[in-house]
Amino acid sequence: MSGLRGLYPEIEPFETGFLDVGDGHSIYWERVGTRGAKPAVFLHGGPGGGISPAHRRLFDPALYDVMLFDQRGCGRSVPHAELEANTTWHLVADIERLRQAMGVDRWLVFGGSWGSTLALAYSQTHPGRVSELVVRGIYTLTKAELSWYYQFGVSEMFPDKWERFLAPIPEAERGDLIGAYRRRLTGEDPAARIEAARAWSLWEGETITLLPEPATSDPFADGHFALAFARIENHYFVHGGWLEEGQLLRDAHKLKGIPGLIVHGRYDMPCPARYAWELARAWPDAEFFLVEGAGHAYSEPGILDRLIYATDKFAGKA
Repeated sequence: MSGLRGLYPEIEPFETGFLDVGDGHSIYWERVGTRGAKPAVFLHGGPGGGISPAHRRLFDPALYDVMLFDQRGCGRSVPHAELEANTTWHLVADIERLRQAMGVDRWLVFGGSWGSTLALAYSQTHPGRVSELVVRGIYTLTKAELSWYYQFGVSEMFPDKWERFLAPIPEAERGDLIGAYRRRLTGEDPAARIEAARAWSLWEGETITLLPEPATSDPFADGHFALAFARIENHYFVHGGWLEEGQLLRDAHKLKGIPGLIVHGRYDMPCPARYAWELARAWPDAEFFLVEGAGHAYSEPGILDRLIYATDKFAGKA
């Protein structure tokens, strides 16, 4: 695997803050790299995943001025695990507020997994604000995708882990697992909430890499992280992301003229490769890489190599 690109060195933000976005929400943001360099925004996964220090390292700090932020209700944003006024369209508006606060007309938009969903929703709503678009682990949030991961499909690949995912839910309720989890994650019993949150969160953490990777999956067991991750993700999925069925692929024509790059692992379990393939066909301005020997996580070597290639390329370096 020699010769693959890796993360840039560890870096601290040059500026951080909180932005009051209304509805009682305040979102944490940070900027890394070089002030006034090529502007970019990083959209994390989940929903409810939050940003990590490693996300800062996907961009050459000499060439980029990157805005990263914790979406409503997760990470350092407050109130923690809050579901009220927390929808895809609230987040799209928050991204625009951050762009205006940064004082840039257009920026590179980078999102993986749920971040790809949000990046597509934002870019189709505000195409004139997007200089380039880099998406990884494509998720278009259709009923078929949700069913594949949370009802029948991935269950056949990971029967051991699926058994643990089913454990908090009585057999009588297993015909709609997303709905059954919703009742526990929003219920009054704090112990049941945490049990459900950990089970939901670990199902994802342990199925996103091609091979077991404890450094990636272990944080999903943390109760504080899991509560926001599971509650917010389940909340979005119960509501289909407040998207019309098939909307993001249907409206891919709105990306016309935006240079882009799509990266997807061949063996991505949460997000079947078919949807990345369909996006690439509907958006010919994007370069498409289907990475062999890779699952879903951005940290997998072949995927990370393509992501760094993308950010280098759009900074004029690759």
